[in-house]
Amino acid sequence: MKGLRFVFWMVWRVWFYVLMAVPILIMFPFLVLSILSDKGYPYFFKMARIWSKFILYGMGFYYIVEREQGLQNNRSYMIVANHTSMADIMLMLAIIKNPFVFVGKQELAKIPLFGFFYKRTCILVDRGNSKSRMEVFNEAQKRINRGLSVCIFPEGGVPDDESILLDSFKDGAFRLAIEHQIPIVPITFADNKKRLSYTFFSGSPGIMRAKIHSEISTTGVTLLDRKNIREQVRDVIYSQLIKFEGKKKKKQFVYLFNKKKS
Repeated sequence: MKGLRFVFWMVWRVWFYVLMAVPILIMFPFLVLSILSDKGYPYFFKMARIWSKFILYGMGFYYIVEREQGLQNNRSYMIVANHTSMADIMLMLAIIKNPFVFVGKQELAKIPLFGFFYKRTCILVDRGNSKSRMEVFNEAQKRINRGLSVCIFPEGGVPDDESILLDSFKDGAFRLAIEHQIPIVPITFADNKKRLSYTFFSGSPGIMRAKIHSEISTTGVTLLDRKNIREQVRDVIYSQLIKFEGKKKKKQFVYLFNKKKS
């Protein structure tokens, strides 16, 4: 039985990369045309959302989104979420309709095919290079001026220890939001780690819950307050993760109780 699970995980993980490649190959000419100019990015973003949903549904994931508020059209936001899975990018694209750009690590640009478009549409950062971190601010300003939003996973990467519920947040996203005076939208992903973590032999099809929280204003806030804003946003996401964990344990208890009765 254990051997069958390992075979399933092997095939399922390979299938993930197949699903990543197929829509890119199908839409390749249109994707290339959409990145030739800044005006084409909204069309690229629409195709990226199709790509993300193709992968999520193809992997057997279905998502449920709770929204405390909707995002306004033609307004820029700083979108932040907890980061635990390779599926975080896909789920973010699937649930947010407003065009945004990711700020992400340069290493992802090395992924065949995906990396070609990633490095031409996202803001890349080398976290070990202070000059690279400064260039992020300039690139973000250009995208915000075009009416786009910016998305950052403020943990700065996925913790090696998967038992960590939520790692500490880095300042970058909050400095950007404050300097450009754009609101911050926290998002909590509940099940992505369970569904598709970075541990190869793990995961399963199933539900992905997400909650889009009310925006946090940065109007009038200065960089001196960035740590307070950072911790406020982290508390929102952490508290929701605890609630999600509580709901999961409650369902498990009810299931076991009903099983014993039957």
